[in-house]
Amino acid sequence: MILKDEIERSANQQKQGLHHKDAGTKRYPLDKIKLTGDYVLIITGIRRCGKSTLMHQLMEKDKGGFGYFNFEDPRIFGFEPGDFPKLHEVLGEKLKHFYFDEIQNVQGWERFVRELSDNKNKICITGSNASMLSKELGTKLTGRNIQIELFPFSFSEYCEHKKIKTDENAIQSYLKTGGFPDFVKHHETEYLQQLLRDIIYRDIIVRHGLRNEKTVMDLALYLISNLAKEYSLNGLRKIFNTGSVNSIADYVKWMEDAYLFFSIPRFSWSLRSMAVNPKKIYGIDTGFAMANSLSYSEDKGRLFENMIFLSLRRTYKNIYYFREKHECDFVVMEGNKVTQLIQACVKVNTDNIKRETDGLFEAMNYFKINKGTIVTMDQEDEVAQGKNVIKLVPAHKLLK
Repeated sequence: MILKDEIERSANQQKQGLHHKDAGTKRYPLDKIKLTGDYVLIITGIRRCGKSTLMHQLMEKDKGGFGYFNFEDPRIFGFEPGDFPKLHEVLGEKLKHFYFDEIQNVQGWERFVRELSDNKNKICITGSNASMLSKELGTKLTGRNIQIELFPFSFSEYCEHKKIKTDENAIQSYLKTGGFPDFVKHHETEYLQQLLRDIIYRDIIVRHGLRNEKTVMDLALYLISNLAKEYSLNGLRKIFNTGSVNSIADYVKWMEDAYLFFSIPRFSWSLRSMAVNPKKIYGIDTGFAMANSLSYSEDKGRLFENMIFLSLRRTYKNIYYFREKHECDFVVMEGNKVTQLIQACVKVNTDNIKRETDGLFEAMNYFKINKGTIVTMDQEDEVAQGKNVIKLVPAHKLLK
């Protein structure tokens, strides 16, 4: 329980802080967002990717008065569901616009938000855990919410922030730096290392009441070092000598819920086959991976592939990889239809062109699609096989 005057002091100091906060680089979803009283807007994403900044940019567009509260504020530690009426009174019961940062930190938050929503208030909330938000929303706000996933800077946002041209040099820089706004600004490797520790501890160890912190951290570091590679839960169980595949499955899921990683399945028309076949792992950010692993000091190929995946994942949810005799990195589905087949290769040369094109042509024949793409660092070319055509496209022309 928190006293009302403590909530009021915290809210006032938070509001004063907003006046001194830099609005930051404009985030791409800003122009697409429109708050209405018909639904709750939810912005999810990994910690420190810019959710609060996007919310601040929304506030600057807001013509009416609004209430704001950040539940990560350590001064309100111990905030309980019974404190929400006090918060509402402090912010202003006549207000119609509300913005709440990391509200999922308070158990039972969805009831309070539902009450505000029932009264046609315009509401925007942020959260760093996809699963917790979806679980709570599923029971209290079904059909009453719109969710937006926010990632670290995209390539175009990175170039906008750095005020540089979107060319090959920018791709090289973006690949090494990634898109976490504070890291792009200060380039302190320790910042991204501490961020990983914070996420593992706060979003996984504490949230799920775990005791084996070392195993969870070792697993996270292993996955970060093996981006763009296949993995199986049983294989991970053997590596970390844990007694249960279910425990490994939980750890990986919780890391995905915190937006550290994304797993994509091997494509199959059989759901059972997709469930049992190995998956491929990708990370939230290439700079984050380099800061927490030595695996990429010489090998940029997997980082490059990860960068292409993130560009696709910002737009598409249903992404797979294809493997029969050969492999195609990305199969993009929209609805029940495969719309894109993409290979990622830093540089196509005589040593790898057969491998890269064989995988694409095989996938093109399998899905009966006559267009495929190989994303490269700087090459632009075309390879044909009958009616099937593969275009080599420089990354800076494809990434948004």
